[in-house]
Amino acid sequence: MAKKQKQQQSGGTPATVALTTAGVPYELHAYDHDPAHPSYGEEAAEAMGVSPDRVFKTLVADVDGTLTVAVVPVAGQLDLKALASAVGGKRATMADPTLAERTTGYVRGGISPLGQRKKLRTVLDDSATTHPTICISAGRRGLEVELSPKDLTSLTQAVLAPIGRA
Repeated sequence: MAKKQKQQQSGGTPATVALTTAGVPYELHAYDHDPAHPSYGEEAAEAMGVSPDRVFKTLVADVDGTLTVAVVPVAGQLDLKALASAVGGKRATMADPTLAERTTGYVRGGISPLGQRKKLRTVLDDSATTHPTICISAGRRGLEVELSPKDLTSLTQAVLAPIGRA
């Protein structure tokens, strides 16, 4: 319990703690979150001055009864059929937001593919590999982490697949 409080006091999130523990290089980007903004991901891209195709959102879906994390560019949408196919499933739907929050340990708009309470299988849109670095949620609204797609894939044991669409 004391360890968790110490991480929160130092400003760390489970995602940044996971990166630090793994020795993975990353850059943290903080910005003032506007609760009125219609899109968490687009807000992050605008606030950081980064192209939306380099900022990725973390979505939780239900694929044949198994929660699965999908990481796609904020500039597009998740193709649920492609996600199901990427993990050998038949059907995917978006997960219940409350279940996603409870399972990952993060709040909606701050869900990170790293440091989740329960490790979920992860699929990263293959467009990530066209960039030297991408930005993902660091585990809370208004905080993004920039890292290489290779490191993200390795840490999450992600499958790379074309799961995003414009």
